[in-house]
Amino acid sequence: MGILKYTMAAAVAASLAGPAVAEDSIKMGALATHEGAFAVLGEESMRGVTMALEEVNYMVAGKKIELISGSSDATPDSAIRATRKLVEQDGVQILVGPLSGSEGLAVKDYAKTQPNVTFLNGTSAAQDTTLRSPADNFFRFGGDGAQWMAGLGEYAYNEKGYRNVAVLAEDYSFPYTQVFGFLEPFCRLGGKSDIEARFWVPIGNKDYSSVIAALPDDVDAIFVALGGADAVNFLTQYEQAGGDLPLIGGTITVDQSVLGSKGKTRKSVIGTPSGGPVSDTWDDPRWNKFVKTYQKRFPDGFPRPSLFSVGYYISTKAALLGLAEVNGDLSDGGEKYRAALAKLSFDTPTGMVKLDERRQAIADVFLTEVVEDADGKLANKTIKIVPAVNQTLGVSYEEFMKYGKVGRENPSCS
Repeated sequence: MGILKYTMAAAVAASLAGPAVAEDSIKMGALATHEGAFAVLGEESMRGVTMALEEVNYMVAGKKIELISGSSDATPDSAIRATRKLVEQDGVQILVGPLSGSEGLAVKDYAKTQPNVTFLNGTSAAQDTTLRSPADNFFRFGGDGAQWMAGLGEYAYNEKGYRNVAVLAEDYSFPYTQVFGFLEPFCRLGGKSDIEARFWVPIGNKDYSSVIAALPDDVDAIFVALGGADAVNFLTQYEQAGGDLPLIGGTITVDQSVLGSKGKTRKSVIGTPSGGPVSDTWDDPRWNKFVKTYQKRFPDGFPRPSLFSVGYYISTKAALLGLAEVNGDLSDGGEKYRAALAKLSFDTPTGMVKLDERRQAIADVFLTEVVEDADGKLANKTIKIVPAVNQTLGVSYEEFMKYGKVGRENPSCS
């Protein structure tokens, strides 16, 4: 079978093929964080799932898609409890999710115990979810946290002129991946980030006063990898404390789920460079169409779609395209379906995406900078597009593995 290429119109046409049979349905699960500091991200993720399913009227190849949602709090244990319920009690045949990094590692391992169920990652972006010991039935159609940093370390060093940075990040697998993706090229070029100048906080941290007081003042900038309420709390408190060091943003730190949050506009983030799978100002028909649909469908959402709605939309779209290719037939335990998913290459609101041999996305990454738009809202302006970024960042798998596992001290920048 050759590489499958679909336009959105073709996907809809394929999904409507064949007569509808009411009792013939496919159970799809959607797992997102609806509790804790990332709850707003979970709500946003479900908007993406809804948009993809509404495009095909919840039908593929004459079969109705029955959506069953699951809730977690961004911890691996909660993600596994929700996943087990969806798979073992609700009987979902396809699961889209989870949202957060360490959740993805746990669900990947669980997937190995359920070979007849197909798992499509939501936005969980820890590196080892697919890089090391991948599961044959786990697919990630979005990048990992290091991929999303492509070009940012070089930009901070060469264009911003930064030579010494501190780090503030949540203490789990996804920020480790982001910090690695930023620091590896930054340090290779000659930049510095002392281990003692890296601050790690738990998810759900509310008081950043002691961290802010401890941040060194002899650095050029602070790389911040916080998300959801954690990012909002830090940025608010940093501004109130009179913090004036330039910031470099982790992907979700300056995502619309933070920039578009209710409350005081955080002027301190204007000019903050970042990288990720979404750029708010990208002038492309595919993106503009998606933005308009999102804004019309969810007037109570963010000013623009966040990476969470986009990521879950793309994964759900991939699930539907794969089902259309096999005419909705999962009778062999999903074997033909997974073979179709592995060969998918399709257009998304943020460009083309395809998978590597570990079922990990190869996709464009946007280098961005926070600006204030004409309406006074904060947005990520496109600075540069880094095309077709793969998980090993352009080097061979064997060479990339020599970097070792991401963690608090990798890279050391020594």
